[in-house]
Formats: sequence, C-alpha cells, structure tokens
Amino acid sequence: MPLHPIADADERSPFGSLSAEEFYAKHSVSHASAFITNPRGLKLFTQWWSPLPPTRPIGIIAMVHGFTGETSWFLQLTSILFAKSGFITCAIDHQGHGFSDGLIAHIPDINPVVDDCISFFDDFRKRQETPDLPCFLYSESLGGAIALYISLRQKGVWDGLILNGAMCGISAKFKPQWPLEHLLFVVAKAIPTWRVIPTRGSIPEVSFKEPWKRKLAMASPRRTVARPRAATAYELIRICNELQGRFEEVEIPLLIVHGSGDVICDVECVQELHRRASSKDKTIKIYPELWHQMIGEKEEDVDLVYGDMLTWLKSRAESAAERKG
Repeated sequence: MPLHPIADADERSPFGSLSAEEFYAKHSVSHASAFITNPRGLKLFTQWWSPLPPTRPIGIIAMVHGFTGETSWFLQLTSILFAKSGFITCAIDHQGHGFSDGLIAHIPDINPVVDDCISFFDDFRKRQETPDLPCFLYSESLGGAIALYISLRQKGVWDGLILNGAMCGISAKFKPQWPLEHLLFVVAKAIPTWRVIPTRGSIPEVSFKEPWKRKLAMASPRRTVARPRAATAYELIRICNELQGRFEEVEIPLLIVHGSGDVICDVECVQELHRRASSKDKTIKIYPELWHQMIGEKEEDVDLVYGDMLTWLKSRAESAAERKG
C-alpha cells in the first residue's frame, strides 16, 4: 500500500477524483483554514490538518513552502501524510504565493516573510490543547532557507528541522548566465519587478521527473511559470550567500534530504551545511539521481524518501517528549 497520498492524485488534481472532504476522510485527517493579516496589511492564507481519533497527536509540524510554491497543492499532500501519521500540521502561503496577497512570486526581502512564519507558527502552537508537544519545521527549496532563518532566530524553540531540497545555494546549472548575475544588484535597484531575468529551464520542467506530476504542477491555477523578478532573483542569491556564512550557527537537530540530480538547489551546499553545522544531531541523505522535487519521482522512491522522514520525525518526537515529560 502506498505511503504518500500523492499516489491518490492525478495530473489534474492533488485529490484525484475525490472532493477535498472525501480525500481528508479517506486519510483520516481533519482540515481547517483562515486568513490572517500581517503588519504590512497583507491578507495571508493559513491552513492546518490534524489526525482524527483514534490517532493521538505526537507532535506539531510547521510547513514552509518554496519559491512559486503554495500550501494547497503538493505540500498539502505531504501535510496530510504527516497529519495521518500523528502530527498536527500547519502551513502558511507566503506573500505573493497561493491564496495570499502580494505581487505574484515577488520576495524582494526575505525578513518580512520569516516574520510572518514565526508569528503564525507561534500563535498556532499556543492555540493547541497540548502546546508542549514536540515541534518541528519541515521545508522545501527556498523554504529551507526560510526555516534556517527561523531556527537561527528561535534557538531552543524547535525540536528538529527537515530540509528537503533546501536552497542553501543555487546550482550553476540554473543561475542566470554571467555577467547578468553580477549585474543583478544594479538591475534590482533600478527596476525591481522586471521579469527578464533568465534561468536555465522552468522550475516545473527541471523539478518533477514523472511527466504526470509535472502536469499536475502546472495544473494549479495559482502557479506562475514566469521568470523571477529582478529584486527577487537578487534576494535569492543574497540569502544563499548570507546563510553560507552562518552554517556554524545552526544548532537545531537536522535531517537533510536531497536528490543528487537536483539542478536547482546545489547539493554541495547542503553537504557543506551538514559538515559545518554545530547540531549534535544531524543526518544527511543524498538520494541518487532524484530531482529537486522528490515528491515528483516514482512511487517507490517517494515512499522511500518520506518513509525516512517519518522514521526520523517519530524518533525525535519520542525523544523530545521524554525530555519534556
């Protein structure tokens, strides 16, 4: 029996032929959502999934999506996997992504996005009946950089972090060609929303190996296929450079999973993070030939990767509960 709910999706809908309510019931989870307003006046979409009885919650997971991603498509299926496995799971659409306000896929400054995540995650944890449950961060792509910033700001708050295809460095196979990368600062200041920053291939084309999953990625009515805006492209490169200078400050228990065939986020940078992080508990798993979005692989590979994540999460949740109990 497949482990990950992606097995029930099709190329048109993450829920396949079922309604959202039928899908949640099939996987024994409840779902709710709400809009919040951040200090900049933007309405941000948030949602959460919980295991239905008789499954008892063993932890809380905060999900952090990547650039051009959202919480209602592929990330929702992984959230459902975690929820039916015993973790209360919450997520927020970043500004300009999913159902949230903001210029589409535009993040000229990462700090307000980190602020939004911390504010929502803190409030969500406080609202739980058992707020002292072990708490984890799960992140994908740019979400990995955001989650690292969260962990650096909130040392001791989180019991672990999963970095899935994390953006600690952008692969040279995907970056803008020289000399444009070096002119980005000028372009970003002069015309920050300019969209003519070329990359080598569109994100879905080089992220999802299985053709039907690539079609599903493109089927989301909220996905953009346009090129990154100048200020966003500059900020993504700046973030990677800044984080690379702070790897030794990372102390959180860490699980790094990455495909060796990832041509968007550089695998060598996460290997360097693993070497340099101060975390006493750190694990890295590089999966041969898998691409950037490992949910986009064959069913057996998806179940291998996410099975490894669940094993790690359950082990750390048990250890954290013993320490807190």
